[in-house]
Amino acid sequence: MYRYTDTDQRLVDDRVARFRDQMERFLAGHLGEDEFRPLRLQNGLYIQRHAPMLRVAIPYGTLSAVQLRKLAHIARRYDRGYGHFTTRSNIQFNWVRLADAPEILAELATVQMHAIQTSGNCIRNITTDPFAGVAADELFDPRPACEIVRQWSALAPEFQFLPRKFKIAFAGGAEDRAALRFHDIGAAARLSESGEPGFEIFVGGGLGRTPMVGQRLKAFLPRAELLNYFEAILRVYNRHGRRDNKYKARIKILVKDLGLEAFAREVDDEWAWRRGGPNTIDDTVFAAMEACFAGPAAPPAPAAADEAPADPAYARWLARNVASHRQPGRAVVTLSLKAPGVPPGDATAEQMEGIAALAERFGAGEIRVSHEQNLVLPQVARAELPAVWAAARALGLATPTVGLLPDLVCCPGGDFCALANARSIPVAAAIQQRFDDLDYLFDLGPLELNLSGCVNACGHHHIGHIGILGVDKNNQEWFQITLGGREGTRAALGKVIGPSFAAAQVPDVIARLLETYVALRHEDEPFIDAVERLGLEPFRVAVYGEAHAPRH
Repeated sequence: MYRYTDTDQRLVDDRVARFRDQMERFLAGHLGEDEFRPLRLQNGLYIQRHAPMLRVAIPYGTLSAVQLRKLAHIARRYDRGYGHFTTRSNIQFNWVRLADAPEILAELATVQMHAIQTSGNCIRNITTDPFAGVAADELFDPRPACEIVRQWSALAPEFQFLPRKFKIAFAGGAEDRAALRFHDIGAAARLSESGEPGFEIFVGGGLGRTPMVGQRLKAFLPRAELLNYFEAILRVYNRHGRRDNKYKARIKILVKDLGLEAFAREVDDEWAWRRGGPNTIDDTVFAAMEACFAGPAAPPAPAAADEAPADPAYARWLARNVASHRQPGRAVVTLSLKAPGVPPGDATAEQMEGIAALAERFGAGEIRVSHEQNLVLPQVARAELPAVWAAARALGLATPTVGLLPDLVCCPGGDFCALANARSIPVAAAIQQRFDDLDYLFDLGPLELNLSGCVNACGHHHIGHIGILGVDKNNQEWFQITLGGREGTRAALGKVIGPSFAAAQVPDVIARLLETYVALRHEDEPFIDAVERLGLEPFRVAVYGEAHAPRH
């Protein structure tokens, strides 16, 4: 991992001291609510439906065991004993006291963490593939580039007041595990014909009330020019992005209005002024940063010869929660935060402490946060997998459904969020309760279900194979269903199948969709591929009936 320099630490400490003073002045009545609002948001502090919420940055989803223990301590001392891991690879504490926020930030600073730029119209947390640095299909590790961009964008004055928030993601493998095409900027690792490392750049993606798939802006950008090119994009956006209407202020709207070719010309004109300039990244800078992310030096202990596990529960966990590692003898383990009856993405203080101990014992002290709201141990020796499984099972973190229907993504919804139209957590719980037969789930195969409580799409419902969106109808909670969304290299937005449903109807609707898939699928055909082949019509008929199925 990257470790703070003295300059990094001083910046974070100074920020804490400044916010402590601002909080004291607000509580004393010397700052009004309108004056204080932007100050608290700049430090990740929101006012939600029931209590203040603090969002803590986890840069590119990477945590140390020490940091995770600190988060557990904060959950126990300042919250209600748990935290919520988000689709942006951050963690949220939903029940903090306003007056405690500066002290929480001070505690975070002792382990090189903060809440800077987790809100506001600025460059938000940089995200990447949770398997970065260990994926078998990786061209090169994107985390050094993530950290370079994080440092460049942190508190950069020019980009603190953009037209709207701005999200950047990186991926290093042939498979896109970072949803690149749904970010303002997505950067995919590529090698030139001569073997030079660089990135394919996508721009103008995003979800929310106007979802769009990002478009390729540049087929190959040498990595040395990363900051110069990003700065050119941001300057064009800062200059031309709309500030009169927040619903039309994201860069995706600008790209759509100008057209990709015109936008690209603007960016190239701007880039021409800074190409090769002071922000050009020298190979020595990349080499120094890459050294920060070197994996364990010692080879893992040899694993026993592969044989079929005797315990079927362990076999299921191996099949769904363990992924290939680029280094023979190691594996990547996903710890599921989707146990039945628990809000997706929630982890208790005890679980966080247990994961920290697991990481130290089995995983080089490192933990990753995925945008699917699970945690990952990226450096597990294959010989240790039985012990990891047993420990994860004892912590309630071994649900063997990663990538299957119950591994659903869900925002906090109306139980917490002041913006939500509907409560998403009870619907998620009802779906998990209804579909709990592991034999059936394994037969269904890979299936991504995403729920959002409102059009802001924090649950990424647009890119779920099945998406569920909470809507308000006459002050009642209803849920709209979409089909056909997907992330990755074949990115697509889901399409609405028809009128919305009451919460109690949703599990039955999902059951009809699955029954239709099972009846019509080809052999070994995943759900999403069947939807693409069949179109929406058979699913609409199954849900609404022949006479009432909407026609499009």
